[in-house]
Amino acid sequence: MSASMIDWNVAVQTGTRLVRPGPQVGQAEAREVVAELRELSRVAHGHVGEFTGMRAEAAPAPATIVDRPGWIRANVDGFRVVLEPLMEQMAERRGTGLLGSGSAGVVVQAVGSRVTGMQVGAILAYMASRVLGQYELFLPPDPSGRAPTGRLTLVAPNIVQVEQELGVDARDFRLWVCLHEETHRAQFTGVSWLREYVQDQMTKFLLASDLDPGALLDRLRDAVDAIADAVRGGDSSLIDAIQSPEQREILDRLTAVMTLVEGHGDYVMDAVGPEVVPSVQQIRAKFQRRREGGTRMDKTIRRLLGIDLKMRQYAEGSRFVHRVVAEVGMDGFNRVWESAETLPTHEEIKEPALWMDRVLGPRAIEATTPDAQTPEADGA
Repeated sequence: MSASMIDWNVAVQTGTRLVRPGPQVGQAEAREVVAELRELSRVAHGHVGEFTGMRAEAAPAPATIVDRPGWIRANVDGFRVVLEPLMEQMAERRGTGLLGSGSAGVVVQAVGSRVTGMQVGAILAYMASRVLGQYELFLPPDPSGRAPTGRLTLVAPNIVQVEQELGVDARDFRLWVCLHEETHRAQFTGVSWLREYVQDQMTKFLLASDLDPGALLDRLRDAVDAIADAVRGGDSSLIDAIQSPEQREILDRLTAVMTLVEGHGDYVMDAVGPEVVPSVQQIRAKFQRRREGGTRMDKTIRRLLGIDLKMRQYAEGSRFVHRVVAEVGMDGFNRVWESAETLPTHEEIKEPALWMDRVLGPRAIEATTPDAQTPEADGA
């Protein structure tokens, strides 16, 4: 498997061809939306820093505003940064396997790269009409030579479409979305070890693949079963089906940390206060109904791609943050960012008392003092 195992150009071409157009707005309105989202990202940055006590970038760049094809191109760039070095390592490790040397291997690899590129593009086309924003952790190298720290991206057509469908106040909704995404920026710029930890777990996950042909066939059979189960309305996902036992263990750690950061984002966007987003309760209620809705086909695709799992992560993570903050305050909760060892496990997210006992001590609530200081988010 070399860097050409995925034809990234095919992925972009397929994704941009298949993606549905966004809502139709005039040029003047589009410029206004872009300007307001940039401004609200700055406003949200201040609220997030004040509320969470996290030491993030002092004066970050405003959010990058993109359309759906722009989101697809940005994600392909991110995939290349992460995956291409790993593919080279996997190729060295595998040697003459299914896609080994020789003319047959070259043909299979060439065909496979286009098919895989089309698959990646089709998935991105589906996601590009759903994602409101994201904090991009993995960016191509900066031409200036500085290491990129990440980029906050907002997908303007999707934000406009959702606020129209929900019938909510546009400014409130846009600020609400910015609060969630700015929380992610605070997490990954204020906690210096977090990005490296996530990338390390992703690398280990991908390198733990079963490359033996027999194991690969077993994974493919599991994937077929997962598709059949999802169509019947079951809970199977392709992500579960294609994992080796070692990958499941790594994915547990990845899922735990992503549940924390997503839940923290959801908690902050709702808790910052009605004086900032006056209609927050109405927005949350309508948005939650939208999350849970959709056609049967849409629900099937969400199950297969693991999107329903991500929805559960928002809820579980938010409950964890809410419970910990309620019992030990924001300073006590912020102990979570000290190191990889203070991150909650899967079980601790489900039962926050286990995390508080382990990290803060069994008498955490009683021992919490008013003069407890928010720890430096970089774990120094």
